[in-house]
Amino acid sequence: MTRSRERSHAPVINTAVSNQQSRLPIDEARLVRAAGLVLGDAEYREGEISIAVVDDPTIHKLNARHLNHDYPTDVLSFPLLDAPPCVEGEVIVSADTAIENAARYGWPAESELCLYVVHGLLHLAGYGDKTDDDRREMRAAEAGVLTRLGVSLPEAKEAAP
Repeated sequence: MTRSRERSHAPVINTAVSNQQSRLPIDEARLVRAAGLVLGDAEYREGEISIAVVDDPTIHKLNARHLNHDYPTDVLSFPLLDAPPCVEGEVIVSADTAIENAARYGWPAESELCLYVVHGLLHLAGYGDKTDDDRREMRAAEAGVLTRLGVSLPEAKEAAP
């Protein structure tokens, strides 16, 4: 196969990262790579993804407005187009929640935030987490992507259902 053909078949997932908070430094390149890994594994070949890193008050408002949940959460994902091989969607994650939960699990907040992004992207790729079987499949996929990103889950996260 020629080099130009290899490029033409490579996934083109345009990913924009918007950092709308100031408490946690963001590794935008790692979040963009996470999107490529998750969506490439799901065999999407083109798409547009936006990732927004926000604070708890912002994600609380979005959670209430879109899901009628009156509390902050870790991640929200909104599929806009799911027409394989094309995908479009939004993932919104809370840096405040990542900081709080990372302290509880004893690992870096940047890694916790990356987990949220991967989780949200997996939802866009069709993964669920409502049943025990779905949660196990989601956790395995999360761990696989995080490992490829150089992120190791702490023991408490590995044991989570």
